[in-house]
Amino acid sequence: MPTFVYSAQGPAGLITGELAASDRSEAFALLGKKKIQPIKLEAAGETQTVAKTKQATTITETITGPIKLKLAQVVLFIEELADLVGAGIQLEPALATMERRRELSGIKTLATVLRGKVRDGMAFSKAVAATSPSFGKLFCALVSAGEASGSLSTILKRQAQYMRALQALKSKVLSALLYPAFLIVAAFSVTLLFVVYLIPKLTEMLDSTGGSLPFAAQIILKVSDTFKATWWMIILAGIASYIIGKAWIARPESAIPWARFKLRIPLFGNIFRARFYVQFLETMANLLGNGLTMVQSMQLTHQAIDNPYLRQEFESVMRHVGEGVALSRALDRSAQFPPLLIDMVNVGEQTGDMSAALTRAAERFDRELSKKIDTLAALIQPLIVCLMAAMVGLMAYLMMTTIFQTISSINK
Repeated sequence: MPTFVYSAQGPAGLITGELAASDRSEAFALLGKKKIQPIKLEAAGETQTVAKTKQATTITETITGPIKLKLAQVVLFIEELADLVGAGIQLEPALATMERRRELSGIKTLATVLRGKVRDGMAFSKAVAATSPSFGKLFCALVSAGEASGSLSTILKRQAQYMRALQALKSKVLSALLYPAFLIVAAFSVTLLFVVYLIPKLTEMLDSTGGSLPFAAQIILKVSDTFKATWWMIILAGIASYIIGKAWIARPESAIPWARFKLRIPLFGNIFRARFYVQFLETMANLLGNGLTMVQSMQLTHQAIDNPYLRQEFESVMRHVGEGVALSRALDRSAQFPPLLIDMVNVGEQTGDMSAALTRAAERFDRELSKKIDTLAALIQPLIVCLMAAMVGLMAYLMMTTIFQTISSINK
């Protein structure tokens, strides 16, 4: 039986209390029998619910722009929501649970806004698309299909696995690029220290003794003097080159040439291609496994490709498949996919279980990507270390030569 909280005027003044009644009419009747005049009567918990609703409405009205999340936050949001919905909790109470998170982050804010829109009758997929661009069209399309088919929990779990795989993939590529970049900066800094400070100091000491500088030291000294005189021009030229380069890349007509150039960079181009193969296979496997048709899956996969050049090349594959050509043959005609990938897709076509075949292919190419990253790290690290050793050795040789010549000049 519901419990009602009341504030009333009694014989002794203002009183508050609770009573059990089937509805508000019965609650008023019970208070009347007690000769108590009710001032305020509400169901237990109604006050807190109204307050929370007003708070959520205030937060929703305060946020005007889109809510942007990092990839790790997107993965965490999908995982928590998948666990709650998978446990049998309805969508709106699940979002309410996430809204009560102790951690103050974008996830809490997003859950509050989404809950308000879902409570107002908006579909969850449309609410996500209208609230945050961080989830992408792929996620919204799959959630829409899950809402229509009643399999939202299963789709959320698969999307959580897919997003975790993408997060691991980006971490692999980033880790492959981070350490070499650090070594390059360190090598440049050491060289700059020798050229600008140490070598000139030694040459000044040699000049004071009347000795002659080695030819290589004379070149370095001229470079040092030029750098000291024009360092501000070099910095301005670097900044201007960076701004011009960014502006050129931002032009729509430059997107495809720049994307093609990145795929041709020695060592790193193969990493970018392998990453594309893994993402393509995982996305197609995820979409087909969720019940989408081949054409729908390819359309969504096309939207998920981040390289403009490969996205343009993939359009020909979509066109061939739309004309009735098998996926393996369409991939073969594009000349952008390796024979092993095409063979594994062909196996899926023969067995009739394309989703499983693409999943196995994605796992295989993910292992190949890991090997490529390990090979890149094994090659580039010793290469940069050797380059640093050569530069430091050259500077040390010049310093020693200068010191010996100084000593010889002093002895004479």
